[in-house]
Amino acid sequence: MSSAISAPLDWVESVSSLKLPARADRRLRELMDRNTDGQLNRADRAELETLVELSESLSLVCAGNVDCR
Repeated sequence: MSSAISAPLDWVESVSSLKLPARADRRLRELMDRNTDGQLNRADRAELETLVELSESLSLVCAGNVDCR
């Protein structure tokens, strides 16, 4: 059984360009740096986990698309 689906090319191209907004990306990087330094409290860890999950989900949407940035 194939797991491939078909979709209009313009839809695939628009979905493949999804990425975190700049502000969220900056916050993710800040939290990651603070996590490396052991400076996160419980709320920060929860926010970091949420942003990482979102970033990973967007990456999965882009997986397999050579034009994804």
